Amino acid sequence: MNGIKIGQYEIELPIFQGGMGLGISWGNLAGTVSKNGALGIISAMGTGVYKKGQYAAKTHGEQNRPVGSKNAFSAEALKHIFADARAICGDKPLACNILYAINDYDRVVGDAIAAGANIIVTGAGLPLNLATLVVDHPTVEIIPIVSSGRALKIICNRWKRVGRLPAAVIVEGPKSGGHQGAKYDELFAPEHQLEAILPGVLAERDKWGDFPVIVAGGVWDGFDILAFQKMGAAGVQMGTRFVATYECDASDVMKQVMIDSKEEDIKIISSPVGYPGRAFNTPLVQNLKPDPKIKCFANCVSPCQKGIGARAVGYCIAESLADAYEGILETGLYFTGANGWRVDRLYSVKELLDELTLPLKNNIV
Repeated sequence: MNGIKIGQYEIELPIFQGGMGLGISWGNLAGTVSKNGALGIISAMGTGVYKKGQYAAKTHGEQNRPVGSKNAFSAEALKHIFADARAICGDKPLACNILYAINDYDRVVGDAIAAGANIIVTGAGLPLNLATLVVDHPTVEIIPIVSSGRALKIICNRWKRVGRLPAAVIVEGPKSGGHQGAKYDELFAPEHQLEAILPGVLAERDKWGDFPVIVAGGVWDGFDILAFQKMGAAGVQMGTRFVATYECDASDVMKQVMIDSKEEDIKIISSPVGYPGRAFNTPLVQNLKPDPKIKCFANCVSPCQKGIGARAVGYCIAESLADAYEGILETGLYFTGANGWRVDRLYSVKELLDELTLPLKNNIV
């Protein structure tokens, strides 16, 4: 079984833990994953709610929710989250996932570097300026998330201008949790599935070098990992499986929602950012309708246009994800991958990684 070389960093196992916000993959999960040989990825999304908003300079409401993007993406909180992870994994590689669609993207990249991120992972748009942001930080590797070879070509063309190329690329299919990079009517089309888009990304990668291609979206077990490796992928990124671990930073309510779910409980909903999203059918999802009374406090993602998107779909993404993080069932938004209904119990991170890698160790077909 081979690990993955991400630029100057060696990952022992061919597995990335997906960067899940808000508060799902923070210090405890990411640190434990890296300690056990995979790549732990801290989400920079919504760090202002960490420890009840104590690192946000301005908050609102009884729950101390952050006000403004500077507080929604708190640099001080991110520093403490990385410290939490480092206390567990030591100097093993740690990554930070930063959505390109957030406000203050450039600043948050700098915050992640200052906090000690070895690797920056970015999706939700084409991060054309990411290479420029890290040009003075040679120890920081950069990884884009794409859904096509064309997107990878555009990114490589731009990054090469400043002498950088991806250390790896993640190709994400439409079975992933949360926001999708495809339109609703494309989510189930055969030509948009991971197996169909992977060859185009591999072919484009070959024009630029031999950096690893990582697949994400619907990967469930070690047999899936083997199958994608036989197609040319170096490894996989998995989110849903890691939510169902004892060490995951998510609320116990979220974990129980997942364990109790059935296949029909997973729905595709509209998001304030203009993309479809995949989530559990909790009370928030069941009662969605436009709501002109929604106010924007966090100003977190630019496509929402300070609440215009939230009012149109009936919920604020920042507040709803914060409610999920704090275990408020009625108003929380609980994202999941397409296979979330298959979860029937909690694992330790080590137990999960041992199970996932067993077929790889034995090359079971």
